[in-house]
Amino acid sequence: MSQFTTLGIVETILGKLPWTLLLSAIAFVGGAVVAGLLTTVAILGGRIANASVSIVISTVQSTPLLMLMFLCFFGLPLFQMEISPLLAASCALIAFTAAYLTEAWRAALRAVHVGQWEAALSSGMRHDQVLLAIILPQAVRIAIPPTVGFLVQVVKATALASIVGFMEITRVGTVLNNITFRPFFVFAIIGALYMALNLPISLAARRLERRFNFNR
Repeated sequence: MSQFTTLGIVETILGKLPWTLLLSAIAFVGGAVVAGLLTTVAILGGRIANASVSIVISTVQSTPLLMLMFLCFFGLPLFQMEISPLLAASCALIAFTAAYLTEAWRAALRAVHVGQWEAALSSGMRHDQVLLAIILPQAVRIAIPPTVGFLVQVVKATALASIVGFMEITRVGTVLNNITFRPFFVFAIIGALYMALNLPISLAARRLERRFNFNR
């Protein structure tokens, strides 16, 4: 069949690339929004709120992403919710992304020397003023490189969405392999696409790290 020639295989895989990009964008943006909320609660909500956020983060980080996808795909319908493979994969990846970004952002805030808090508070500034005007700008500079770098992990993690039937490039590659019996060629193309997506992100993260003197 003409669509399964070498060119047909490449075109079929490339046709599913936008879905991988869409899922990556949903996971990263959604995870960043949730991480921002959790970080705010942890910083401004007191010890109990901070401890609660830590428990949530530890729970998600301790659960394999594959299990999160299964729980979303098979668990949400128990609550009379219709769920598509895209929605299930998005929910799992958002939780995965939010947990790791929250931890990175809290670490960035803690990296700012406590003396700056004390000096600003002693000058009469309110807690929220210190956070927004002094601490947050420094924490953002620290957090940007690992945040950008984590996007690589998000893009690679979208491959697991194939397990719940979402037709991204890994899923379509599996289908093509079962039809054409050309596993090396099929998955070499998929690997090259992931490399093409992730290499620029990795280089950008390293450049930002050097720019912000993160290593120092």
